[in-house]
Amino acid sequence: MMKYSKEEVVQYVREDDVKFIRLAFCDVFGRQKNISIMPEELPRAFEYGIAFDASAIAGFGDETYSDLLLHPEPETLMQLPWRPEHGKVVRMFSRISYPDGRPFACDTRSLLKKAVADAKCAGYTFSFGAEQEFYLFQLDENGKPTKTPYDEAGYMDIAPEDRGENIRREICLTLEQMGIRPESSHHEEGPGQNEIDFRYSDALTAADNAMTFQTVVKTVARRNGLFADFSAKPLDGKPGNGFHINMSVRPDRGSENLCHMIAGVLEKAPDMTAFLNPTGDSYRRFGQNKAPGYVSWSSENRSQLVRIPAAVGEYRRAELRSPDPTANPYLAFTLMIYAGLYGIEQKLDLPKAANFNLFRADAATLSGFRKLPEDLPAARRMAAASNFIREHLPAAILDIYCNQ
Repeated sequence: MMKYSKEEVVQYVREDDVKFIRLAFCDVFGRQKNISIMPEELPRAFEYGIAFDASAIAGFGDETYSDLLLHPEPETLMQLPWRPEHGKVVRMFSRISYPDGRPFACDTRSLLKKAVADAKCAGYTFSFGAEQEFYLFQLDENGKPTKTPYDEAGYMDIAPEDRGENIRREICLTLEQMGIRPESSHHEEGPGQNEIDFRYSDALTAADNAMTFQTVVKTVARRNGLFADFSAKPLDGKPGNGFHINMSVRPDRGSENLCHMIAGVLEKAPDMTAFLNPTGDSYRRFGQNKAPGYVSWSSENRSQLVRIPAAVGEYRRAELRSPDPTANPYLAFTLMIYAGLYGIEQKLDLPKAANFNLFRADAATLSGFRKLPEDLPAARRMAAASNFIREHLPAAILDIYCNQ
């Protein structure tokens, strides 16, 4: 993907008929927000930032201290291809600061930047690939979402049963126009449920792409008279939506550290769960339809919290299967990096692999495994009591997630 400088962005906007520039950011829960500025405001945005009232945004303060500034990051410039060709609209992700220039503590994208830098200082580079599932539902006569699935197809079915095929194609082509390369797409197990997977990239790009992905899916779905639902458990009795996160580590020098990284993620998984699964419905998904309920790992086994897919060399990775798409990807990747670093630095050994189906195991077998938190209050209590979480997340974010 092309990386632009400030000067190149200003020149592009001037020469390419760009009429609106969206400065994008997200709240602490990963819900994307933006403010649009006109081209003549762009130099001021780069030099000083654009002020906005943050008092109505989750976790961004109250009316007493409501002013924050958005600083667009030129290397994230991206055209929104669904907007008019004449009078183009572009988007840049933005750093957030206080008026006096101090970094804003609840800017989760900046937290991920810091995690990447800390990993680099320790001599490691982490890469991520995202797999997000979503349901397509029909709209009613008033344009409101229903719970009627767009089709009744099953896992990897094809047309005509799979009616989402053309929608997925349009999503993938739109993403390609934006410089994002999907790896594969297919119908999932649930009726109207779909999945699109992404190629590996650095942590910040992967998180930005996960944010962009949900926007593109919702936009394309609505353009086709449908509603895209990324919630954790849209339909009772049907599979939930997963946000499977593939993670690998490359040392700047030295030997293979994948096993230590996985051991660290496994050890800290219960502490991280409130951030990987931040809604009450997240916990209705656990323990069924390939969604894990215990802290375990295996090669290729999809009933485990972590699986290591069959691959060799640079393609070796670990897949964390507990998160769902309501997670803030910046926070998720931040915590996974620090958990991975913890495992590497402590040289943690992997527990014994669980090479069996945990969903069918008896109580005696399951008693040998730690459970993930069973509901959101339990996950919040575990996060609030965790030294690991307190060390790596600002107190303000911990308070917002744990004391709502």
